[in-house]
Amino acid sequence: MTGGPVDPTTTRAWAELERLADDVRPDLRGWFADDPDRASRLSFAAADLHVDLSKGLVTGPVLSALLRLAEEVGVTDRRDAMFAGSHVNVTEDRAVLHTALRLPSDARLEVDGQDVVADVHDTLARVYDFAERVRSGAWVGATGKRIRTVVNIGIGGSDLGPVMAYEALAPYRQDGLECRFISNIDPTDAATTLAGLDPATTLFIVASKTFGTLETLTNARMCRSWLLDGLRSIGALGEQDGDEDAVARHFAAVSTALDKVAEFGIDPDNAFGFWDWVGGRYSLDSAIGTSLAVAVGPERFAELLDGMHAMDEHFRTTEPARNVPLLMGLLNVWYTNFLDAPTHAVLPYTQLLHRFPAYLQQLTMESNGKSVRWDGTPVTCDTGEVFWGEPGTNGQHA
Repeated sequence: MTGGPVDPTTTRAWAELERLADDVRPDLRGWFADDPDRASRLSFAAADLHVDLSKGLVTGPVLSALLRLAEEVGVTDRRDAMFAGSHVNVTEDRAVLHTALRLPSDARLEVDGQDVVADVHDTLARVYDFAERVRSGAWVGATGKRIRTVVNIGIGGSDLGPVMAYEALAPYRQDGLECRFISNIDPTDAATTLAGLDPATTLFIVASKTFGTLETLTNARMCRSWLLDGLRSIGALGEQDGDEDAVARHFAAVSTALDKVAEFGIDPDNAFGFWDWVGGRYSLDSAIGTSLAVAVGPERFAELLDGMHAMDEHFRTTEPARNVPLLMGLLNVWYTNFLDAPTHAVLPYTQLLHRFPAYLQQLTMESNGKSVRWDGTPVTCDTGEVFWGEPGTNGQHA
């Protein structure tokens, strides 16, 4: 990437938006009465989603100015560079390529001379094989019993993404196979999560890219002790004999640090990696989603990836005036910088999406809200909102 970012506050579009903000008088009833086509004009299709922006505090002139702002600061150029695998993360000199995780197997994308699509699908094949062995009962624990519970041990994106999707996809889970999740270093989290489980039928997935995250490893060691103590209590292990085999039969890992994985006692053949161009908050569709692939099966997991890819293609190819992710991002700029609305409520009325607000909190606020721009220069405007929310029936009373 050459050249630095454009300061949005110096653009002609920004000045126009300031003028429009001074004049805007929110009047949704009046706007709809004056413009009978408002709902259809401000509703968009994105993949199989219907997105209605007509109830937002936006007018035609505001939307036009926002689109000019996107053009003046080069949003689509940055988007295209990201999809091409350019090192848009200049501080770490890396690509930002979570979109490659859902490319179809016949696609091709080289990053630094490496075909990342082939790498992604090699890992997916291993994850799917592992998931099928657990689901079918071919994978058995140290006592020969099939696995009934998978416990994912992670933090941040290694927890919030999988648990959100696991709850959302409840109708597709396999009967007789449950997933649970541990993320808090408070031992109460592990204790309550493990309560009532049978060590002989429990499998742990430790999700830590470097296998050095303090909270995750602390919980992993606690679970290893719980497993070994539990197996000894039923006579499945001696005082020391069999520990290594038991850990190998009851633990898998999502990590690229195979030496640390082996040192913990996990068979490196049961470790699934991902790449430095995948940010943790975007990693659900990588091997971080292994627990979800076990719960819903490879076929459903592949459908999830297809849906993500469909939205990627919408964002990559759709003209700005009908590009839903672009428009929603521009509206956030409008609300925070011009209407003094610094928070964003996420109120899912579908109960199965009750973890969606927590997932979005990290996804958005770790990415946005920075004090510097991508070249390290200080920002000159508000860059992100504070996301919050609960299921709608409770959140609407907040």
